[in-house]
Amino acid sequence: MTRTIRQASGPAATAILGVGSYQPDRVVTNDELSTRMDTNDEWIRTRVGIVERRFAPPELSLPDMAVAAGEKALADAGLQPADVDTVIVANCTMPTQIPNAAAQVADRIGVKAAGAFDLNAACAGFCYGLATASDLVKSGSAGKVLVIGAEKLTDSIDHTDRANAIIFADGSGAAVVGPADEPGIGPVAWGSAGDLVHTIGMRDDKYIYQEGQAVFRWATTQIAPIAMRALEVAGIEPSDVDVLIPHQANLRIVEAIAKKLRAAGARDDMEVADDIMYSGNTSSASIPMALDHMRQAGRVHRGDVMLMVGFGAGLSYAGQVAVCP
Repeated sequence: MTRTIRQASGPAATAILGVGSYQPDRVVTNDELSTRMDTNDEWIRTRVGIVERRFAPPELSLPDMAVAAGEKALADAGLQPADVDTVIVANCTMPTQIPNAAAQVADRIGVKAAGAFDLNAACAGFCYGLATASDLVKSGSAGKVLVIGAEKLTDSIDHTDRANAIIFADGSGAAVVGPADEPGIGPVAWGSAGDLVHTIGMRDDKYIYQEGQAVFRWATTQIAPIAMRALEVAGIEPSDVDVLIPHQANLRIVEAIAKKLRAAGARDDMEVADDIMYSGNTSSASIPMALDHMRQAGRVHRGDVMLMVGFGAGLSYAGQVAVCP
């Protein structure tokens, strides 16, 4: 006779249980960049809104930063490493394809024998990871998942290229996802625009490049509708959103998204992440890092309804509603 394969099942709802972030110590100002390329503080602030960013030293690796953020997220959730059984590290800047970051990060944090994998959706990586973690828990495939976005982008930029070197920086952000009595993470609204894959990539297999104007036009026209779709699938109205956390790619893009959401009914007092100003573009780390920084600054509070939307190379995008832990 044919046997029926048993199916796992998990809780009906998940939530973010804790968050954490890490940045290198070295602050790099616009004035410093102007000493080695044709740029200046006003030019950078006007075009991308960045005042300063953080660069990691050569000896500090992507896994090092991921470990630091992951440990802080666990502490924030009041959990021990043994409480977690799965680790996801979203990134696009590991120097080699193997070994992955996740297995070594899990081991160093103390999450032994963890399910561990890297996820590359570039700047949308954290949102992809959060959605995957939530579904793993709800399906019964995982109990609690540590999701980390970590990037060392300074290893992948031409430091004389003013179009890109002024934007990218290093850092990490993390969140713990686990079961909840009430839904704390909404369904993901995700997709891709593969016909625009050429707009962001690697030059000479070494340096990040992007067609800035093309990406800007796409992001300022397409991301707000994706954010609205995330609200729709979560059953949330724009007026319910307390905090908007888009990927921190460019302050003008962030402001354009916020403007369109307010035109659709979001409140004037909706907090909008602007971590790009002092952290630069940290790709998959930018959303969890912005969340952690806003929480530390008292701009977002426990129970607040957050709308997160990531977008980047691929072009891949993802958005979801979540409740602040």
